[in-house]
Amino acid sequence: MTQAVEMFFDDQADKRIRRMWRSLADHGLPSLATRTHRRHRPHVSLTVAETFDEADLDKLRSALLGQAPPLNLGFLGTFPGAEGVLFAGVTATAELLAFHKSVHLALPGHQVKHWPHYLPGNWVPHCTLAVALDRAELSKAMNVMHGYEPMVATVSGIGITETATGTITPLLA
Repeated sequence: MTQAVEMFFDDQADKRIRRMWRSLADHGLPSLATRTHRRHRPHVSLTVAETFDEADLDKLRSALLGQAPPLNLGFLGTFPGAEGVLFAGVTATAELLAFHKSVHLALPGHQVKHWPHYLPGNWVPHCTLAVALDRAELSKAMNVMHGYEPMVATVSGIGITETATGTITPLLA
């Protein structure tokens, strides 16, 4: 079981990301619209762990009350390696990095085993568009997304998502 603490977007940004997912799918490419349980919501993950069952969610909710800063999805990117991930990258502002760190301080490591790529100092804030792309698909996906226009998303809610099912436990609405 894997869970993620995710920031969800305002309606306008949510719709725009969903259109991007559909565009990829319409071109025969896997996107989050067609992946696994098909219940994905556009989001930026603050942390991922096997479980948050032992976490003090009241402490986490208190940390989340400090308003999440706007998310500037300013560029497209990929991660190194063979996994083939395409994402809309979020500018890592000082305010966003401080918010991210406050979430991790509210979830001490001895209770939660965070995935290393989501720890402060390692985190690359992003909104996933597609995963499991081979080289040709990644190239095609970049061509489909050519002309991408940056957007600013307002965080409309934060929750813990069970990644296998898409079930969300709201933390902040």
